[in-house]
Amino acid sequence: MSGFFGRLRDGLQRSTQKLGDGLAHVFVRRPLDDSVLDELEELLIGADLGTAVASRVIERFRSTRWGAEVTHAEIRAALAEEVSRVLAPVAVPFSPDPAKRPHVVLVVGVNGSGKTTTIGKMALSFGNVGRKVMMVAGDTFRAAAVEQLQVWGERVGAPVISGPPNTDAAGLAYKGLEDAQKAGADLLLIDTAGRLHNKAALMEELAKIIRVLRKFDPSAPHSVLLVLDATTGQNAVEQVRVFKEMVDVTGLVVTKLDGSARGGVVVALAETYGLPVHAVGVGEKAEDLRAFDAGEFARGLVGETVYERP
Repeated sequence: MSGFFGRLRDGLQRSTQKLGDGLAHVFVRRPLDDSVLDELEELLIGADLGTAVASRVIERFRSTRWGAEVTHAEIRAALAEEVSRVLAPVAVPFSPDPAKRPHVVLVVGVNGSGKTTTIGKMALSFGNVGRKVMMVAGDTFRAAAVEQLQVWGERVGAPVISGPPNTDAAGLAYKGLEDAQKAGADLLLIDTAGRLHNKAALMEELAKIIRVLRKFDPSAPHSVLLVLDATTGQNAVEQVRVFKEMVDVTGLVVTKLDGSARGGVVVALAETYGLPVHAVGVGEKAEDLRAFDAGEFARGLVGETVYERP
């Protein structure tokens, strides 16, 4: 299976292996008792689902299947159902507000999380359905980020507002919004720096960008998307906490679910913060960013069959 959801399942391999191997070992037609449920809880925590989710799942199994004799296949299916139940409320596709022209999206996250690539993929996706998109290369400290966004701009036919190295990001964002409104753009995607090692400076920069944008449009930015690298596991939970202190994060995009990702953290994020998970990424190609599907993700996470969709 080489399509998107095949790569998604491959990307979840680390978490799937922990769960799959553990379930096969623990559940060999054993009745569900305290010792079995304790082992299952350890498995769930080890697969990055987090303690809150693990406890919630265990309590549900305790109330619905206590004393029942189950196989690992049956418990896998039940676990997928429980994980899907946790994820369903946060599986919300990103949809720009057509009343906002442009709908301004501030994209934040640590360096290396995939912000710039995500912006390029979003630009292509919305451009393909007839939306006029513009981008701002606001990570002005990294020439590579600016160049990368310019390449995406040429590829998708979307203008990129940029400046010399170390240009004031807030001023660039203001110009981008001004130009986007004049051009009648539907969507303005603003890249930002992500230097968490200097949190105070980053916080001030993001606050300044928002302040300056609101001089032009008091309602901007209309969305703040936090891009997270799935391979960081539980560290992603901490990143959400830190960025929520800095800005009003409205939704998440989880990248790098290809390779040996620790995808269980998406469940922990859903339980801890309840923020919309708009999309997940499994590679560098434009089509490798898709709307988040709770059921497909849950089945992939526990090692069940993931059915390909167009």
